[in-house]
Amino acid sequence: VQLQASGGGLVQAGGSLRLSCAVSGLSFDDYGIGWSRRAPGKEREGVSFISSSGGNTYIANSVKGRFTISSDTAKNTVYLQMNNLEAEDTAIYFCKANSPRRPIYWGRGTQVTVSS
Repeated sequence: VQLQASGGGLVQAGGSLRLSCAVSGLSFDDYGIGWSRRAPGKEREGVSFISSSGGNTYIANSVKGRFTISSDTAKNTVYLQMNNLEAEDTAIYFCKANSPRRPIYWGRGTQVTVSS
């Protein structure tokens, strides 16, 4: 199983980025995919999640209205569209696959840096 996060970078406040999490070795029918982030000096925060069916999504209050999660099952990829980025969004972003009673898988993170 591999989860490959990409799309991070340096952007000015107010800008946008789209993160991708390419998943191999497991089925979107069985696993939901989520995004978490860890900012310097802060605890890890769950940002967004999309269920295995794709029918249910979660967006943290801290990013609601600015971030959107979506999935492309044909590409086995989950996206996190981040708009109107703020300096507080600076963090390493990780994607995670989880399912009840199954192992949890984490991908390597991608750095997002927002300059103010």
